[in-house]
Amino acid sequence: MIQHTFGLLTRPSTQWKTIAELPESSFRTLVIYPWIMALLPAVAWYYGTSQVGWSVGDHGETIKLTEASARQICILFYFAMVACVSVIGYFIHWMSDTYGADSSVTKGIVIAGLTATPLFLAGLVGFYPVLWLDMLVGVAAISWAVYLMYLGIPIIMDIPEERGFLFSSAVMGVALVILICLMVGSVILWDFGAAPAFTD
Repeated sequence: MIQHTFGLLTRPSTQWKTIAELPESSFRTLVIYPWIMALLPAVAWYYGTSQVGWSVGDHGETIKLTEASARQICILFYFAMVACVSVIGYFIHWMSDTYGADSSVTKGIVIAGLTATPLFLAGLVGFYPVLWLDMLVGVAAISWAVYLMYLGIPIIMDIPEERGFLFSSAVMGVALVILICLMVGSVILWDFGAAPAFTD
């Protein structure tokens, strides 16, 4: 499983072709990939927000979350990441007939999970929360994830690149809607008691 992580970062086209040739049983195993990788940013941000903290401005005091608050938020963050990957994966499968691709829910989740690899790894910056660094790494990770999506869907689904481009664009549209739903859900959860609690 780890070879896919490094392969998608260093030689994505070759790695997608290798993944496309995997048997169905291997795809069923790869479904757990996002469950494992989502632990990285969740743990990193738990440590960074509760132990290291962050500051606003040049001489601002360090702000930290209480351990209980950080734990609660990071557990919700973990399940939100896994849920988002699963929903995007389901929509990849759901839209596959429209673009003439042979798919399954498993294959869709695997594509979504592997595409999110740069985002999971970028979450490691949470160990040391610095706004400018987080933004820089985040933008690079999102760019690479979008590139992986556009590169991987036509290869895995075995469809022409032109159709794959339209398919990937539709998936990106779904991902943006899910992002908005996630932000709305966060606000609702804050009202129900998941709001951050800061240390004194």
